[in-house]
Amino acid sequence: MTNQQRTALIELHLREHKYADLHSLAAQFGGSLSTVRRALDSLETRGIVRRHHGGASLIATDALAQENDFPLRLQRQADRKFAIASLVAEQVQPGATVILDGGTTTFAVARLLVKKNVQVITNSLPVASLFGEVGCGETIVVGGSVLGRLGILVGPHCEAAFQQVHADLAILGGTGITESGVWNHHALIIAAQRRMIAAADRTIFALDASKFGRKALSLTAPFGPRMNVVTDTPPAPGVAHAIAAAGARLTLAPRDPPRRK
Repeated sequence: MTNQQRTALIELHLREHKYADLHSLAAQFGGSLSTVRRALDSLETRGIVRRHHGGASLIATDALAQENDFPLRLQRQADRKFAIASLVAEQVQPGATVILDGGTTTFAVARLLVKKNVQVITNSLPVASLFGEVGCGETIVVGGSVLGRLGILVGPHCEAAFQQVHADLAILGGTGITESGVWNHHALIIAAQRRMIAAADRTIFALDASKFGRKALSLTAPFGPRMNVVTDTPPAPGVAHAIAAAGARLTLAPRDPPRRK
């Protein structure tokens, strides 16, 4: 197979599946990881895909698709996400077993945990690729069906897998947070997150200030004593009171985010 043929096949694959990681592309279409990277570089130059750590995704062309485009969302408020992620990562001890979901702020946490000797359980293909390449500890990827450009595994197989594990900590994202608790926008994501919460001794929701006051499809979880909300701006008094009244914790990132190394 020529490099031109390989690039064309990779393009067709990404147009159909929206996201793929380097290792899967190399296994399916042959060639080394470097060869696949060069093919993706060519597609990115042509404006077809967006490269990111461990793989690539089809560039979104409409507003709804952009909302579900993981790499695009990852770039939004990157400094604030890093500030939140830094506080979350400080709470993870070496040797811990950690569940990580597919949120972009959660991925920022993952980047800070790769040098720690932690065992990771995840339904996120980007997180799995990151730890598979540079992580120090064991990485367990649950089964399931891939949810579009988000690169998240969901569905009955995913939920069943989380019923069979135990973790010290679950680190999750969300679409919104109100006095009722944390909300999310997709029924399959919500079902998976509820299994993650049940499997862990405690849960951290890493949420930037844009999520406050927003409702989504369904309430993922009410506030509770095993929950910590880590964010970058004080929420409305009603939300702060609801968190405290439920015995949950609220942790605020500093106004001046730490520098990324």
